[in-house]
Formats: sequence, structure tokens, C-alpha cells
Amino acid sequence: MIPQCLGTLTSLNVLDMQMNNLYGSIPRTFTKGNAFETIKLNGNQLEGPLPQSLANCSYLEVLDLGDNNVEDTFPDWLETLPELQVISLRSNNLHGAITCSSTKHTFPKLRIFDVSNNNFSGPLPTSCIKNFQGMMNVNDNNTGLQYMGDSYYYNDSVVVTVKGFFIELTRILTAFTTIDLSNNMFEGEIPQVIGELNSLKGLNLSNNGITGSIPQSLSHLRNLEWLDLSCNQLTGEIPEALTNLNFLSVLNLSQNHLEGIIPKGQQFNTFENDSFEGNTMLCGFQLSKSCKNEEDLPPHSTSEDEEESGFGWKAVAIGYGCGAISGFLLGYNVFFFTGKPQWLVRIVENMFNIRLKRTNNRYCANRRRMN
Repeated sequence: MIPQCLGTLTSLNVLDMQMNNLYGSIPRTFTKGNAFETIKLNGNQLEGPLPQSLANCSYLEVLDLGDNNVEDTFPDWLETLPELQVISLRSNNLHGAITCSSTKHTFPKLRIFDVSNNNFSGPLPTSCIKNFQGMMNVNDNNTGLQYMGDSYYYNDSVVVTVKGFFIELTRILTAFTTIDLSNNMFEGEIPQVIGELNSLKGLNLSNNGITGSIPQSLSHLRNLEWLDLSCNQLTGEIPEALTNLNFLSVLNLSQNHLEGIIPKGQQFNTFENDSFEGNTMLCGFQLSKSCKNEEDLPPHSTSEDEEESGFGWKAVAIGYGCGAISGFLLGYNVFFFTGKPQWLVRIVENMFNIRLKRTNNRYCANRRRMN
């Protein structure tokens, strides 16, 4: 068990006891005026409720209690901590609705908010999200890359889900922002206010009971790199404006009730079948399912049209022959002067190794839970 006296050490900055075999309850003795900046007790077997004495940690920046057996409601009494930037309560037994007060000082510096894999219910926490000032207009261009913590003697770290993979950030960039509410029992619609978090890098709302349509306001998240809305009950069309998300490299809208034509252009041309599967009313080239009412398909060309444009079968045959001859001559020179073309071998090997298949959970955990 964790000695209760640790919470009374007024000069201690870091309490890092993660990934051990600790059990029992979290210390309830965090006194006023303490100096804690980091508390990491994740990856243990801790249980019981969250101690409200954590609200006395006015200098706290990182709170990671993930992967334990804590059973409680959401600790809204943490919202007034002025320096808190990371909250990870993932994989516990937390339940109930998540609400925050109506003040403008709710979690003013929060950058990482992870409450995934719990039993939270009710609507998505709009009252909290609208005050996440730390996820709005973050700009480190003038000062260069900055990390949390004092790198001289300790680096803050946290485990997050990035683009479908569990990743440990051994150092946390101050510009890194993410919200993970996945694998709970949230319901209702996606709040429009999320679109104001224009510095957000990742948003994961998968495996819930979210209804309604995908809001247009998500197109304002111009720094978004991954978006996972899979395994919900979303309806309607995919907003065309989402094609403006130029940094979006991972998209998962699978296992919903979306319909219509999948938008084309920009990043959407790179997403494959697994980003949209399970939406029987969707169509588009990404699903290899053409849409009957698509009007932008190229017209079928005839042999006369090909001859008039100069790209008939004769021109193609001539070009093919010339290309083949040039290829043989080039290959001969390469083998004659350089021997085995190692550079070519490396290129080919790389071409066949770069397509690492991302692991997708094809089953919706919340469906089992709700049933």
C-alpha cells in the first residue's frame, strides 16, 4: 500500500510510482500548500474513490491515475487547479455524467484529457470542453519546441492513444493536445463547441452511443491529425468541409449509419475501406462502391475520340515500344557499370515494407456493454 504520509511532504515535486503492484487506496492526505507538480500512480491496482485532497495541489500539472480500479464519479473539483495540463483517468471504474461549472476558469490549461475505457454516461461534456483554453490557439512557433517538466532532473510522460496505437510520450510537447472519450456510454450529439479547439491534434469519441450528424464545425480543427468516431450511431452525410483538414492522416468513421457520397479531394483520397466500412448507405471509390447519382464520372471514350485526341491504340503502342527499348538500354548500363544495383533493391524492399496494416477493432465494445 502507498504510505499515507507521502501526501504530507510539502517539498516534494514529483510522486511517480507508476507500473508497480501497489494496491489499496490513493493517499488522502495531500495538504494545502504542497509543491506537487506531477502525480503518476497509473498501472497499479489502486481502488476506492478519488481523494478530494488532490484539490489542494495548486501547482499540479500532470495527474495520471490510469489503469487502476478506482471507482468514483468524475472529479469536477479538480477544475479550478490553475496549472493542470494533463488528466489521465483511463481504464478505471469511473461512472456517471461529466459536468463542469459554468465559470470561465474551468481547466484553463488542460491539453490532454483522457477518460477512455470507463463507464461514463450522459451527454458529452460540453460544459468542460468549451473552457479548454489550453487547446485553443496554441502556438510555439516563436519559442520553438517546448516540453513539460524540468528536463534537468525529470521528464513528464504519459501513455495516450495516437492514430490507433498506444504510445508512451516520454516527453510531452506543450503543443500536443488530445481528447479521448472512447469506450464509454456517452450519448447525444457531438457538440458544435469542439470546433473551437483549433489546436487539437487528436479526437477519439469511438465506442459510445453518440447520435445525430457529424457537425460542420469539426472542419475548423485545422491541426487535427486523427479523428475516430467509429462504433456509434451517427447518421446523415459526411460533411464536405472535412476535406479541408490538411493534416488529417487517420480517419475512422466505421460502424455507424452514415449515408450518401464520401467526399473527394485532399486527404480523403488517401483513406481506404476500413475508414468507412459498416455504413451500408455510404458509397464512393474509397469503398469500391460507386454511387448511381455521381455526375462527375469521366465519360466513356470511343475509339474515334482517342484517335482525335492523339491517344489512340497506335500512339500507345509506339510509346510502349520506345519505353521498353529505353528501359533495356538503361538496365544494361546500370548492370555493366555498377554491378548489382543495391540502390534498386533497397527501393523495392522499402516499397513492400512501408504499408504496415493498422490494427482495427472491428467490434464495438459499447454495443456489448449496452446490450
